[in-house]
Amino acid sequence: MSDIIRLSIYRYDPERDAKPYMQAFEVPVLKPGMKLLDALNYIKWHIDGTLTFRRSCGEGVCGSDGMNINGVNGLACITPVAGLRQPIRVRPLPSMEVIRDLVVDTRHFFEQYRSIRPWLQIITPTPEHERLQTPAERAELDGTYECILCACCTTSCPSWWWNGDRFLGPATLLQASRWIADSRDEATGERLDQLEDAFKLYRCHQIMNCMEACPRQLNPTAAIGRIKRLLLVRQS
Repeated sequence: MSDIIRLSIYRYDPERDAKPYMQAFEVPVLKPGMKLLDALNYIKWHIDGTLTFRRSCGEGVCGSDGMNINGVNGLACITPVAGLRQPIRVRPLPSMEVIRDLVVDTRHFFEQYRSIRPWLQIITPTPEHERLQTPAERAELDGTYECILCACCTTSCPSWWWNGDRFLGPATLLQASRWIADSRDEATGERLDQLEDAFKLYRCHQIMNCMEACPRQLNPTAAIGRIKRLLLVRQS
C-alpha cells in the first residue's frame, strides 16, 4: 500500500451547489489498520472543514456513519482502507434524500421502524419481578436484536428503492421478526396482522443485497422468510 490514499467524495450543498459533484482528496496513511473514517476525519480537520458526514462511536455500534463505499454500503468506522480500490469512491447511502455531502435524510426510515411498535406489548399485569425467558426462548432473538439501524441493508435493497413508500425494507422487517419471536410479547397476532400486506412484507424478492451489506453479518432475508412462514401457518 502506498503512503497516500486517494479518495473521490460526493459533495453537495443544496444552498450553494446547482448539482452534486465528486471531489478528489489525498490523505496520508496515518497508522496501521487505518479505517475510512480516519481518512474522512483527516480531510475535515486538516483539508476541508466543510466536508459533512455523520459519525459517533467509531466502533461499528452506533450505525451513524453508513455510506456507499466503492459501490457497496458499509460503515466508514470499520472499513479498512487497505485493500480498497483507489480512488476510494465515497457516496451517501442510495435512495435517500441528501441533506449535504454524505448526510442523508433518515426520517422515513425511522418512521417505518416506529410503525412496527418496536417495544414489548403486554396485556397481562406487570409481575413483581422481571418477565422470565428460558435460554432457548432467549436464543430465538439471536441474529435480530444486534441490528444497529444503520440503514445499510435497507438502502441496498432494490425493492425498497422502487417501493420504499410502502415496502418496510429489510431493517424494519428484521426488527419486526425480533418482536414476533420474543416470548414475552403478547401482541404476536396484531403484529402479523399489520405485516400481512402485499407491499409491507411481500415486496421482498430474496435478492439478498441486505445480507451482503449488513456490517453485523445479520440475515434480514431469513428473518423476512420466517415472518412469511408464520403467516402461512396461521392461514392453514
